[in-house]
Amino acid sequence: MGMEIPRRILGKTGLEVTILGVGGFHMAKPGERVGIKIIRRAIDGGINFLDNAWCYHGGKSEEIMGKALGDGYRERVVLMTKNHGRDYDTYRSQLEDSLRRLKTDYIDLVQFHEIIHDGEPGRIFSEGAIDAAVEARKEGRIGHIGFTGHRWPRLLEEMLNQDFDWETVQMPVNLLDHHYRSFQGNLMEKLSAGNIGIIGMKSQAGGGLLKLGKTLPGENIRYSLSMPVSTLVSGMDSIQVLEENMGIAREFRPLSRDEIDSLLGATEEGSTDGVYEHYKS
Repeated sequence: MGMEIPRRILGKTGLEVTILGVGGFHMAKPGERVGIKIIRRAIDGGINFLDNAWCYHGGKSEEIMGKALGDGYRERVVLMTKNHGRDYDTYRSQLEDSLRRLKTDYIDLVQFHEIIHDGEPGRIFSEGAIDAAVEARKEGRIGHIGFTGHRWPRLLEEMLNQDFDWETVQMPVNLLDHHYRSFQGNLMEKLSAGNIGIIGMKSQAGGGLLKLGKTLPGENIRYSLSMPVSTLVSGMDSIQVLEENMGIAREFRPLSRDEIDSLLGATEEGSTDGVYEHYKS
């Protein structure tokens, strides 16, 4: 197999995670049989961080992952899923669904998903969703609490300004983000200073970097991994893509400042208005 996939500490959670994680959305696209195969191959290949969400494919993603985590695989991973609940009852209901689908009585990390609309940070705190999360953590059903967002950095800042000790944030970390409404530029320093684990996503900018065509997929992944992220969630819908990405992760070395500047320069023209980052609009 060669070199192992490097690991980093996921902020204040203290969890040790591989720099590459399996995205829960994409692995369900080829169907259950292939999805299970992708997950188990990833774990056997050294990946230990798994991403998912209550909403992915109407729950099918969590169901596939739950089946894949049988036969002792669950004990080998840091399992994360996401919850859309903005009030107490919805959070609890979705958590019950996730635990059942994932076939586990404990989820290492649950994140409030898609903080993308005005008013959502306030609702989470005024309507009891945060209370439900803390309660579940006290009950030993979840380990750590974070949140995600991919549209407005200011909404993630609003979450950070709430009176709560957040442990993780998942956000876009890619070459295009640098040029428009940047999560990295607005949040990275604050997250690092607070020892909040940064989970990168959208290393290909949701396909935008591939459409732009100025960089190679492997370069895009290396850029994201060169940022201060703990892990990078990657959508891998085939064994071939999984193997390619694991190879990049095993051989990863941080890009130099000159290499980073070169890639940023190559992707600047035509990308400063977010046209290639559809998830921000």
